[in-house]
Amino acid sequence: MARSKPPTAPNRKPAPTSNAEVGSGGELHQRATGDAAVLTTAQGIPISDDQNSLTSAPRGPVLLEDFVLREKITHFDHERIPERIVHARGSGAHGYFQPYPAAAKYSCAAFLQDPGKPTPVFARISTVAGGAGSVDTPRDVRGFSVKFYTQHGNFDLVGNNIPVFFIQDGIKFPDLIHSVKMEPDRAFPQAASAHDTFWDFISLMPESLHTVIWAMSDRGIPRTLRNLDGFGVHTFRLIAADGTSTFVKFHWRPTVGVASTTWDEAVKLQGADNDFHRRDLWTAIDKGQFPEWELSIQAFDQATADGLDFDALDPTKIIPEEIIAREPIGKMVLDRNPDNFFAETEQIAFCPANIVPGIDFSNDPLLQVRLFSYLDTQLSRLGGPNFAELPINRPKCPMQNFQRDGHMRMEVPKGRVAYEPNSLAPKAPRESASGFTSFPAPPDDGQKGRIRPESFADHYSQPRLYWRSMTEPEQRHIVAAFAFELAKVETVAIRTRMLGHLDIIAAELGAQVADRLGMTGQADTITPARAPKDLPASPALSIIGNAKATLVGRTVAVLVTDGSDGSLVEALRAALTAEGASLMVIAPKVGGVKGADGTMIAADAALSGAPSCLWDAVVAAPAAIDRAALSDVGAACDWVRDAFGHLKVIGVAGAGAALVKKAGLDRDDGVVDVTVAEIVGFVEAAKQGRLWDREPSLRD
Repeated sequence: MARSKPPTAPNRKPAPTSNAEVGSGGELHQRATGDAAVLTTAQGIPISDDQNSLTSAPRGPVLLEDFVLREKITHFDHERIPERIVHARGSGAHGYFQPYPAAAKYSCAAFLQDPGKPTPVFARISTVAGGAGSVDTPRDVRGFSVKFYTQHGNFDLVGNNIPVFFIQDGIKFPDLIHSVKMEPDRAFPQAASAHDTFWDFISLMPESLHTVIWAMSDRGIPRTLRNLDGFGVHTFRLIAADGTSTFVKFHWRPTVGVASTTWDEAVKLQGADNDFHRRDLWTAIDKGQFPEWELSIQAFDQATADGLDFDALDPTKIIPEEIIAREPIGKMVLDRNPDNFFAETEQIAFCPANIVPGIDFSNDPLLQVRLFSYLDTQLSRLGGPNFAELPINRPKCPMQNFQRDGHMRMEVPKGRVAYEPNSLAPKAPRESASGFTSFPAPPDDGQKGRIRPESFADHYSQPRLYWRSMTEPEQRHIVAAFAFELAKVETVAIRTRMLGHLDIIAAELGAQVADRLGMTGQADTITPARAPKDLPASPALSIIGNAKATLVGRTVAVLVTDGSDGSLVEALRAALTAEGASLMVIAPKVGGVKGADGTMIAADAALSGAPSCLWDAVVAAPAAIDRAALSDVGAACDWVRDAFGHLKVIGVAGAGAALVKKAGLDRDDGVVDVTVAEIVGFVEAAKQGRLWDREPSLRD
């Protein structure tokens, strides 16, 4: 993707006047001064630039000769054995991908040609920062990776639930992850970014701000794995049968819509069920409520790329849908749980270098490093080079080559020939004209060096766009998230530096966070490498603004006691089932209760182990709230109090209204009377999701 040439003189850095300066890409980083140690490789070779990979030109591909990058990434990839260094805690499922007719015009990839031929897939969704034994619901980016078992080999679309990434160059990935992981001297906090080392790194790397504001938004605390987007993050190419190349951004959108938790709810979910997301995905598939995502692309040509206000190769930037609309090209359905978690979900090995004819890469510098790093990681994590022979990784088309031996070899190749070309085995594998061919992209003119392209230097315009695209409740949540995280930072200088960045993103954002921290007027003055622009807002980015009115795939809980109306429970179940939702019956004891007509009402869970944060809406239908009927009145009050505080719709029947009053709650439009004859009102209210108008009265 050629653009205007960089200045004739490369971006050489003058001798710094302090130990913090803005680099060629706009990043703030520390530089050695005085008695500070010199950064070296493991061989003791001094490093002149630890911020940028070596490329053939400012916007050219990363060079294999970059020994600094290779050593750094290789060491990082081998730091943990055997769990993944990042994305250690994940959940996965089998399914299929079905292309739409529109896909074939962009790509000759075989699996995109025939809508009548689905392709088997395995998808894995994960947190980034925590270890395999951490919890499901912290504030974090989520990995979203899909392995397509196509007739021409495996294609891995390896991305996240956020469309941008923290860094522009893969050489910084070890630094990013080291900063967000547990601090090495104390081994905490686990699965949390609210600590000094993370925000120290972020405050010195303005390119991270766009991803950070996404993570501090509701996107960082998804309701379930079925309610999150997926993105390919990078710019890729699709190659048509005639050789035409189209640049694309990949988007996965859940058909049930995107949804989040509130922060208080996310915290309580961690205590109520560490496996909430994993359990929800498994249970939904087990019930036949198969999660679905539609795969769309933003397709554009070179001329369009050249006309954008930013560089399409920059992984910290999105292309707003108002500029290039999404075009659906297929649908993924997850319809089978793994038979064995370790053998499948844990051993699956994704790699963005796994592409098939009809798909190709761009020169995105972060993508270029990932092409090396993922394969290197699997060699360590799965014990050797034969991990592709594991059943979960093995292609479902013929796999034949001359690779031999190695740790844990499972294939038993026959014959004397293990090389090519050869004349001794005429039926042995041979090259094919129909095999993968890299797109002959013209080289980007420029000087080889560790140079961040000038077109990557704007780090504030898109975070500003994201902030201005949010609804008022979503902006409140972003302010609260930044304030919570930065309040955990002990080093005052890091807080003041971050406040300076927030002031540039939006004055009101910086001011509100500073006020919550009690640090008004203390923000550092930050000079951006490039002055930000006020880009048009993108309403498509808002979760609340685009929320669907639906109960599909959601779960409602009803609280009953001895004497409750069993016919109401069954009427609720029927109404919710018709909407694609499920009903859970909660009772003081898991053995159930005796209904008003003397018949037993079976319970799915006991009140003590089923807090209302687990459900999408609730119905309080106790027969009474005295000790005779409800052994723990306090727990029942907490049950409705939390549901109210988490902005959920509450149905009341029997003594439910009295329970709401005893919990000290003032009824609003989200507290709905329910009877056997009148359930529609509750269902329609619950389909609207959360009552965001209730929130300001509960918390500032």
